[in-house]
Amino acid sequence: MSSKKLAEPIVIVDKNKVKTESSEKITSKEFEKMVLDFAKTGLTSEKIGEELRKRKIHPQEYDKKISKILKENNLYVSPDLKNVEEKFNRIKTHLDKNKQDKRALNEKSRVFSQIKKIREYNQIAK
Repeated sequence: MSSKKLAEPIVIVDKNKVKTESSEKITSKEFEKMVLDFAKTGLTSEKIGEELRKRKIHPQEYDKKISKILKENNLYVSPDLKNVEEKFNRIKTHLDKNKQDKRALNEKSRVFSQIKKIREYNQIAK
């Protein structure tokens, strides 16, 4: 017999308040406030979800998705675009230091075309 730890049962107090046995009650307004605080620190919606799960707050227990909350407050940034832009900046700084690196030059143009495709898909002008 294995001693697997079972998932914590969820106790619903009312529609706006959800409680797990190991965490405190949190209303949907408090949840939105936490999401906005994390967004102001520069986290994307996927990283905000990870951070909330670390704190034993599961986003699926609330009415709104994290990305929807961020879009309503004009704080949403496409995680794909942000990750690819960070990669492009790393390659660019590397290429400034190492001008002879032909592979990095090729990678820079490849990643730049990825950025263009993502912006076109998300209809972001820049």
